[in-house]
Amino acid sequence: MGAVKSKLASACPARCRCCGIVRSDSYDLRDLPRPPQLDASNDVIDGTRHGVLAVQGIDFCIETNGENHHTNKFHLMSRDVDRCLVIRRGQAFKLDILLNRPYDANRDAVSFIFYVSDVEKRGPSGDTSASVAMLEKGSETLGAWSAVYEGQMDSHLMVAVTPAADCIVAAWRLDIDTKMSGGSSLSYTHPLPIYVLFNPWCLNDSVYMPGHSHREEFVQDDSGLMYRGVYNVTKPIPWFYAQYERDILECALYLVRDVGKVKGRARGDPIRTVRALSAAVNVQDDNGVLFGNWATDIRDYSGGTHPLKWVGSLNILQKYYEKKKPVKYAQCWVYAGVLTTICRALGIPCRPVTGYDAAHDSQGSLTIDIIKDEQGNTLEEFTSDSVWNYHVWNEVWMDRPDLGTEYGGWQVIDSTPQETSEDIYRCGPASLRAVRDGEIQRPYDASYVFAQVNADKVLWKYSGEIQPLKFLARDTVSIGQHISTKAIGRMEREDITELYKYPERTREERDTMEKALRKSESIFARYYLNDAFNDVVFDFELRDDIKIGQEFTVVLHIKNSSTIDEHHVKGVLRVDTVTYRGVTGNGVKRQEFDMVMKPEAKEKITLLVTFDDYYKKIVDQASFNIACIATIVDRSFDYFAQDDFRVRNPDIKISYDGKPTSRQELLVTVKLENPLPIPLKNGKFYIQGPGLDEQLKIELSENVAPGATATAQFKLTPPWAGRHQISAKFSSKELHDVDGFLSLMVATPETNGIPLIDSNETREI
Repeated sequence: MGAVKSKLASACPARCRCCGIVRSDSYDLRDLPRPPQLDASNDVIDGTRHGVLAVQGIDFCIETNGENHHTNKFHLMSRDVDRCLVIRRGQAFKLDILLNRPYDANRDAVSFIFYVSDVEKRGPSGDTSASVAMLEKGSETLGAWSAVYEGQMDSHLMVAVTPAADCIVAAWRLDIDTKMSGGSSLSYTHPLPIYVLFNPWCLNDSVYMPGHSHREEFVQDDSGLMYRGVYNVTKPIPWFYAQYERDILECALYLVRDVGKVKGRARGDPIRTVRALSAAVNVQDDNGVLFGNWATDIRDYSGGTHPLKWVGSLNILQKYYEKKKPVKYAQCWVYAGVLTTICRALGIPCRPVTGYDAAHDSQGSLTIDIIKDEQGNTLEEFTSDSVWNYHVWNEVWMDRPDLGTEYGGWQVIDSTPQETSEDIYRCGPASLRAVRDGEIQRPYDASYVFAQVNADKVLWKYSGEIQPLKFLARDTVSIGQHISTKAIGRMEREDITELYKYPERTREERDTMEKALRKSESIFARYYLNDAFNDVVFDFELRDDIKIGQEFTVVLHIKNSSTIDEHHVKGVLRVDTVTYRGVTGNGVKRQEFDMVMKPEAKEKITLLVTFDDYYKKIVDQASFNIACIATIVDRSFDYFAQDDFRVRNPDIKISYDGKPTSRQELLVTVKLENPLPIPLKNGKFYIQGPGLDEQLKIELSENVAPGATATAQFKLTPPWAGRHQISAKFSSKELHDVDGFLSLMVATPETNGIPLIDSNETREI
C-alpha cells in the first residue's frame, strides 16, 4: 500500500506525542497500527467484542486548528512533548480519528463527551459542565456542542466539533464512546486536556469584537505600551504581556478557578470572570498575584523587585504559578499589565488605560476635598481623598445583558487595591457608557470610576483649630485629563477622554455631574465657591521638556488688572517632590513674596531650581508639584494654584545587526547616555524580547562617566514571524525609571525583516 496523504494538515512530529499516531507530512498506512483481526472461533477482536468500533488515537490537527482559531502561538500548542489543543468556543475545530475499522453510519453510534477536567464526575446527571455531542451528518446545532461528520479515508474519520458559544472557558477532557447497533460499547479517554477560550471572532460569543485590527491589537498582540508621567509630560513605557508563553494560560485559568472561586457555568460568563480577576491579581483578599508597595525609600522594597524594574508580565506570572505565592512588588501599571495578560490569554479583549490627575474619592461624595495650610502644605491627616498624577487601569470588551444592549462595549476593571466593592478589593466591570452618562448606580462600581475621571476638586484653607475652613477654589476641569491608551496598530498614544465624559466646560458635562449627584447616596454635602475676586491674576510659566540633570526655572506672573485700586499681595511660591499618587514629599525650594501692586502693575517671581537642589530629594518618578498660595491682604481673599511637572529621563536606544528572521539568532545592542553630572554606579539593563524565556538582566562591569554611553549586547531568537517588540529598562544607584523599546517585523526565512520603527530613531519616553 502506498503513502496516502491525510485530508487535514497536521503539525505533529514523526510520532505524535499527543496520540501515538505515526505522523509525517503524509500518512503511510503501513506504519499505522494494524486493524484488529477477527478470531472466528470466539468472535473476539484483540480482546474487544466483535465489530465494536474502537478509537486507537486522535490527531488534533494542531497546525490547522491553531491557525483557524488564532491560537498557534500558545506554548501548549508548540512545545516538544504533550502538546495540547487550544481552541475558541463557538467555532468548529477538526479531529482526525484513527479507528480499528472504517466507520459505518448505519450501525455505529459515536458520542463525544466533553467535561471540565477539574470536575470529578462525568456525565449528564446534573453535571452542568459536561456536554455530549452525537456524531451526525449535516450542520452543527446552534447553541449547543455539535460533532459533524466531514468524511473518512480508510480507518481515518474526520470530524468537526463546535463548542457552544457560551460554554465554560477551562481545560476540558474528552471521552469518545462508540456503540454498535444492538451490540456492546467501548469508551476512549484522551489523556490530555483541550483548552477552550473566549472567542472575540464569534458573533454568538458575548466578547465578540468587530474589526480585524481591533482583535489583533486587543487580543493577539503580546506586547505594547502603557503611559505614566504627568498630564503635560506623558511617558510611554513598553510592556511584554507574554500571553502565549509557558504557564501563562494555565495560570490564568488557575486564577479564575482557584483564586477567584468562579464556579460552574459562571466560568463561561466574562462579566463574572473579569470581576473575579480584578480581585485575584492583588493579594488583599486572597492568595492573589501581586503585593503592592508605594514606599518612597528604596530600602523598603527589599525581598522583592521594585515595580520600576519589571519589563513585562512573564516573570511575574511564571513565578506566581510555580510557587502559588504572591510576587513582590507592584504599583498600578504593573497590576494593569498583568491583568491585560490574563484577559488576553483567556480570549477577552483587553487594554490598559491611563488617566492623568485621577481622583481617589474615598467617601463617595463625587468631590475631592484638599485642605491646605497657610504655607501651602497639604494636610493629609484631615482628608482621605487624593489626586494621583496618573493611574493605570484596564478596559475589557463584552456585552452587558444585565444592563442592556446600549451598555455593551468597553468596560472598566481595576485590580489596584484602592477601595472595596462588596467587601472585596476589586473594581468593575463598569460600562463606559454608564460612566459617561452619569448612570452611577449601574453595576459594577460606576460611581467610583465616574469620580475618578470627573469629580470636582474643592480646595480649602486651614487656619487653626478654632477657625472654620475657608474656601480657596473649586476646580471642575482638572480631574481626569488626557485619558490615554496605545493606538491600534501604532506605537503612539491615543486620547480616549471623550469615551469617559463630555468635554469640560460644556453644558452636557455639568448636566451629567448634577445627574450623578442626584443619584449619589453620599451623605456628604457639596460646596460651591462664592464669586471670585478677579482683580489680581496669577499665572505659572514652566518649560515642559527638561531632562534630568538640567536646572529649571519656575516663573509666577502676577498682574493687577484694576485700573484704580492698588492691592497688597503676599504669598509663597514653592517646588516640592511628589509621588505619582499625589502625596507631597520633600520640599525642594521656596520663595516668599510681599508686595504692593499699583493699578495695572505686573510683577514676576522667578525661582531657579538646580540639579543640586532637587537631585537628592527626588521620589519615585522625578515628579514635582509647583504651587503658589497667596493672600490679597486688603480684601482677605486667598488664592491657590498648583501644577505638575516632571524632568524627563533619557531614552535607551535599541538597534540590531542584520535582518530579523524567525528561528534565527539576532544580535541586539542597547545604549544609554548618562545625562547626570555624576557617574552612574552598579548599572543594570533589564531586557524582554521575542524568544527570551525570562527577563534578561545585564550588569555593567564599569561605572558610566558623565556624558558617557553605557552599552550592552545580547542575542535572541524570534520564535515566529510577525510583529515583535524588544523592551529595555535601565537602573543604577543614581538613575532609575529609564525605558526604551523597539518594534520590529520579523520575517520568515524566505523574506526580509522590516523594522516598524527605525532603530536609530530616538524615542521620546
